[in-house]
Amino acid sequence: MQSRVKLICIDPDRIGEIWPLAAPPLRAAIARTGLSAIADIERDILRCGELLWVATSGVEAPTIEAAASTSLQLTDAGKVCVITACSGKHMMHWLPLVAGIEAYAKDEGCQRVRIFGRRGWLRVLDAYEAEQIVMDKELS
Repeated sequence: MQSRVKLICIDPDRIGEIWPLAAPPLRAAIARTGLSAIADIERDILRCGELLWVATSGVEAPTIEAAASTSLQLTDAGKVCVITACSGKHMMHWLPLVAGIEAYAKDEGCQRVRIFGRRGWLRVLDAYEAEQIVMDKELS
């Protein structure tokens, strides 16, 4: 029987012990997109500038199924919660947990949640739209 997956926002006092377990999926997300640097995300999480979220399953020996990082940003259009990286295994098990991050963002007074990631996220996340795009041209 499969155990239930739950979302946990890691207490900043426990970041040091959880980071080594949560870092691999975040590194994978960054490697796939190239939208940021894992060193910057790690620095911001360890200094409590970003939040670390994990989706866990199992009771006696919890397993991290996915990890995400978020930051709150003030823009000219209002406060935004940015999911700066997110990755894990068995996406359909933990994908509904994004609603927990959205609830957090709303409680923090954010007008929107923004995701920096691959276009494929649009296929699996309801009510998200591609408002802007990032275009790259590799220079040789």
